[in-house]
Amino acid sequence: MGTFSIWHWVIVLIVVLLLFGAGKIPRLMGDVAKGVKAFKKGLADDEDGGESGDKKKIEGESTTASESKKDEALKS
Repeated sequence: MGTFSIWHWVIVLIVVLLLFGAGKIPRLMGDVAKGVKAFKKGLADDEDGGESGDKKKIEGESTTASESKKDEALKS
């Protein structure tokens, strides 16, 4: 029960390919890579001095949504 042989990994690979399809895996890995890059960029931005008074726009969020969230935070 200790280690897995090459045949175990081949079977796992075949099952993964059957479940996700060959085209979906590269797309999924590309999305993961984009997420890692965005995370690293966010960490680098935080280390560079935080907020400098400029409004930072979150990707995918409209400015009206971010302004309404700020208004709600101020009211609390």
